[in-house]
Amino acid sequence: MEASIIQIGNSKGLRLNKQILEQYNITDKVEVILEKNRIILKPVAQPRKGWDNAFKRMSEVGDDYLLINDVFSEENFDEWS
Repeated sequence: MEASIIQIGNSKGLRLNKQILEQYNITDKVEVILEKNRIILKPVAQPRKGWDNAFKRMSEVGDDYLLINDVFSEENFDEWS
């Protein structure tokens, strides 16, 4: 596949078509990897994107409680000292 370099303000850029963006799940950012005679574009995954808002909503509706206790009754702390 061939692509043209286009003028973007004082810089130049590469335009990717919609099919490529969707196929490789490219949304906002890509990682640019420079190798011998190659430029590799890799989608930047943001697996925790939106968690802050989700946690805020959970707190507002009282859904931010522990599912299991953080200290178990059978724990023996002597072995850690």
